[in-house]
Amino acid sequence: MSHLEPSRGWILAAQSSNTGKTLVSAALLRLLRRDGGAVTPFKVGPDYIDPGFLSAAAGSTCCNLDPWAMNHGRLGQLLQHQMGTHFVIEGVMGLFDGAVSGDGATADLAADFDLPVILVINTKGQGASVAAVAQGFADFRHDVNVAGVIFTQVGSPRHRKLLADACEQVGIRVFGAMGFDPSLSLKSRHLGLVQASERADLDAMLDRAADLLARDIDLAGLYEIAQAPSPSTGPAIAPIKPLGQKIAVARDIAFGFCYPHMLDDWQAMGAEITFFSPLTNEAPAPDADAVYLPGGYPELHAGPLAANQIFLTGLRDAAARGAVILGECGGYMVLGKGVVDTDGQHHAMAGLLDVETTFAQRKMHLGYRQIQLPIDTPLGVAGDRYRGHEFHYATIVREQGANLYTVKNALGENEAHVGLISGNVMGSFIHLIDQA
Repeated sequence: MSHLEPSRGWILAAQSSNTGKTLVSAALLRLLRRDGGAVTPFKVGPDYIDPGFLSAAAGSTCCNLDPWAMNHGRLGQLLQHQMGTHFVIEGVMGLFDGAVSGDGATADLAADFDLPVILVINTKGQGASVAAVAQGFADFRHDVNVAGVIFTQVGSPRHRKLLADACEQVGIRVFGAMGFDPSLSLKSRHLGLVQASERADLDAMLDRAADLLARDIDLAGLYEIAQAPSPSTGPAIAPIKPLGQKIAVARDIAFGFCYPHMLDDWQAMGAEITFFSPLTNEAPAPDADAVYLPGGYPELHAGPLAANQIFLTGLRDAAARGAVILGECGGYMVLGKGVVDTDGQHHAMAGLLDVETTFAQRKMHLGYRQIQLPIDTPLGVAGDRYRGHEFHYATIVREQGANLYTVKNALGENEAHVGLISGNVMGSFIHLIDQA
């Protein structure tokens, strides 16, 4: 039996990225799962990769909570709908970091729903200074309850005691610590961590992380301070409407960037969802009236994808029979005429949109986007607004045709026309999150 009352939990945040909060969150989820009862993971912000580790650790789907792109009602709906016996919410970047406008930080979610924050602090190369960091975070916003800390990169028992003693002097509660274990390193690539689904040792790694955290974690103390989220105020904004009634969704390690709430919304509105794998040369279901190509890493698999003619022909056949096709980021590139990989080799793609991209000239594009439809589309009518984000390193070599979106950044600046639409086929580098 779990010691935790139903639907209670915490936010695990940090002073910055690369502190080990994903590993600590996954380890804690695995420990809670061992302790009994259902455990639900959440991830703050527009992240597709960390949720894979959290889902695997918890044995249940990790949904994203985005305080910038989702309104309060939507966030409350997701929290209430997805909860198990207890939950862990992993923050994004630093606790107070959000969009360029300053909105949408993990701290905002904590304050809006009265949830306790556990600060994960990388203590490598630090001693008593850790207490100053923790105290500063605890005092920075009085509407955010920083309930305590968990240390990472602890060098020795003596180091652990020094850190704890310093925190005790300023009234900061210590809930646990993790030392360094090279076998638990999470490898990275240009968009973040290597995906959980690409690790053959994933389950064993998560068990090792949980075992390491179990040596020094105050679970009883965590259960004691866990909270249920305060009720949400106001209704949720209507979700993005389904692309069709029978939607074929690409899903494999090349097309893994899909928000669970999007598919849940579509199913709740009566759509049937099927999956297919472009990497194994599968075509969309022949009776699908819509195809969704999410983002991912098609640039790492451009050669095999270009050779998979059953997949590419299936896309063209779907377009020819009038199926609505939406490609986001990596999916957009594959709908185009070709992709140039990092070695400069050109790979022909579906050719359904007049766009070509290259990774031989890499440039990072990152940020939230305010989106409007300038014309009627299968997504909605002219004037409909959405919120989303963009994160890629591709450079557009050619992009000709009618633009799909008018976009601005998080501050409402730098208006631009992006993406393409050609009949029932459309795409852009933007990942849609919610209606605005």
